[in-house]
Formats: sequence, C-alpha cells, structure tokens
Amino acid sequence: MVGLTLAAGLARAGASVALIERARLSDLAAAAFDGRGSAVAAGSQRILDGLGLWAALAAQAEPIREIRVADGASPFYLHYDHAELGEGFLGWIVENAVIRRSLAAAVAENGVRVIDGASVAAVASGPDAARLTLAGDDGGGTVTARLVVAADGRESPLRARAGIDVVRWRYPQVGIVCVAHHELPHRGIAHEHFLPAGPFAILPMTPDESGPRSSIVWTERAERAPAIMALDDDAFARELRARFGDFLGHLVPGKRRWAYPLSVVHARAYVAPRLALAGDSAHAIHPIAGQGFNIGLRDVAALSEIAIDRLRLGLDPGADDPLAAYERWRRPDNVMMLAVTDSLNRLFSNDIAPLRHARDLGLAAVNRAAPLKKMFMRQAMGLGGGLAGDIPRLARGEPL
Repeated sequence: MVGLTLAAGLARAGASVALIERARLSDLAAAAFDGRGSAVAAGSQRILDGLGLWAALAAQAEPIREIRVADGASPFYLHYDHAELGEGFLGWIVENAVIRRSLAAAVAENGVRVIDGASVAAVASGPDAARLTLAGDDGGGTVTARLVVAADGRESPLRARAGIDVVRWRYPQVGIVCVAHHELPHRGIAHEHFLPAGPFAILPMTPDESGPRSSIVWTERAERAPAIMALDDDAFARELRARFGDFLGHLVPGKRRWAYPLSVVHARAYVAPRLALAGDSAHAIHPIAGQGFNIGLRDVAALSEIAIDRLRLGLDPGADDPLAAYERWRRPDNVMMLAVTDSLNRLFSNDIAPLRHARDLGLAAVNRAAPLKKMFMRQAMGLGGGLAGDIPRLARGEPL
C-alpha cells in the first residue's frame, strides 16, 4: 500500500513513474488477500488528501472519535476524545482491500506505467541512473530510472540485493485478525485492552448489510494461536466473546480469519546508490498502536517532497545528497515508533503484579494530566514533529 501511494502521488505531481509488482494488480484488492484494516491517523489523512487519494476512500472510512485503553480488568484507563483537542477526528479505520482497490485505480488514473506479474532480477546502479532487469510471466525487459524505491515488504528482495542488513527479532506472539458484527453501534470508539498474551484491539468499521461491525486485532501467544485458528466457528466465537465482552451486545465473528506472526525488522540503512527503502522494507513494527501504515505514509510524504523539489529544480532525485537527506529525516521518527511499540508490548504483555500496578497508575496519571494527554494525542494523530523535526508539507495539510 505504501508503494502504490508513492507511485500514484509522484505521478500526480508530474514525475514519470513505473510500478513493478510481483502480483497482478487486479488481485491485490481482493478481500481474501488481506483481512486486515488499517488505522489512518489524522496526519496520514492529510498526506492522502494532499496526494489526491483520500476522496476515493472517505465514504468507506470510519472515523475514530474516541480511544479507550484499559489494562485487563483494572479500573484504571486512558481515554482520548477528539473533542478535547479540537483538530478533527483522531483517525479513521479503512479496510486494506478498500485501500488497495482505491490506490490501484489511482495508479491507473495518474498515468503510472504498471508492470505487474514481474520481479526484479538484477539492478545495476550507475552515476546517472539505475538499470533494472525484469523477469516475469510475460518475459523480461528493462527499466531505467534515476531513483528506485523498494516498497516490497519486510522481506524486501531489493533491500537484500543492495546488501543492506537488518536488525530483526520475532515476538512470541501471533496477530489473529477477523471482522466481528455486533448488536449495538460502536459510536466510533476504538478499544485497546491489554491482556497477558498481548493487546486486544477492537477497531470501529463502517457498517455493512449485516449491521455494525468492528475489526479485531487479537494478539495471542504463538504456541496457542494454531489451536485457536483451528477451532470451528462456534468455538472460535466463544473464545472471542470471552475477550471481547458483551458491551456491544451479541457478537458474531465473520467466517474468515487470518493469522500473522509478529516481528520487528529494521534496516541498518534506508538508502543505497540510486535506492531508497520505504514502508515495511525499511521498518516493520509491532501492530500494538496501529502505526505501521502511518509511518510508511510519512516515508511517502518525505520522499515525495524531496524528489519533487529536486525535479522542479531540474536536479537528480536519486543522487546521494537527496537520499541522505531522506534517511536523516525519516530514521529518528521510525526508530522512536519502533522503540515505543516494542516497549509498550513488553510492558503490558504480562501479568506480573508489580508491573501491572505501575502501568495502571501510569495510565491513570496520563489520563488526568491534560497537557500531557494532549501531547500524546497529537503524536498518535501524526501531527507532532517529534524527534523527526519538521513534519512534511503534506502532513501539515500543505500541497506537495
């Protein structure tokens, strides 16, 4: 999704763009391909809007009006309400299939040259351009470009081909994802329950013909996840209801469910000659705060700004200086988000009594400290500069 966004946005701004995709672009939008939904933070919505991509998503995006964070059955909690900040909704939940379908259409509408069903067999980087040799169902071919962007996932073949090493560790957890219909409306409230096995998120979605529904992101211990995934529909529903509760009335999970092993992958470098990494190829983090897609979109905003500014001046967007500027801009923000999500997961994914009491007091303290809570809200919305310095023009609501 990061690569599709970048391709469509750069082409709309006047760049000549080719998109190379291993799968068929028409297959990526299928609901069976990816059962997840993505949280689109307020700053990310500005990025998509500035690239002309939000209008097609808006009707199927459910606003997040409130976020409620609780530690198991503890009476202490943290509550974010968009009305307290007065800067619009905290974010939106959009199904990945909807995002992919919309972005695939935007790629075609903005004149991107699509080469799907193909992979990169070799890359030769020269002083003026990179030459990519392709392999695929329709034969080979070559593409020449001044800037190559690897947005090919956490196992990025382009990253490996460039000799960029990664820091990697696996969590003893699996993310179980499904959609659940419920009797009562969710009122745009996202819930994050911290359970001993890991966070359990209930994310508001747009209703469908069966009524109100939410996306479930259920973090479970890796050794238990296969047995849960193998349950029949009735038994799976009972396990889900035991964690979900009855605050939204009767709960019915959808027929499809997905499981994703959870891990961290962080590239030791974001750039190589003529190459920039974006999205999961540069940084794949724990989904605890729903920030993976959002930091990928901030990569898009920063790289788009650097590349388009260079092109408007008649300069080379793939030269060493702009690539170094991109890495300096994006690494601090991504490292900070990786550290925060990793620390939160380790802090809350246990039932150790002293830690449980300390974190409950921390939640309560932040909830009562209005200035601190507003600062955290702005960071979660992608509206604060943080360690990354100035946020990109697109994330400020300014045109590219």
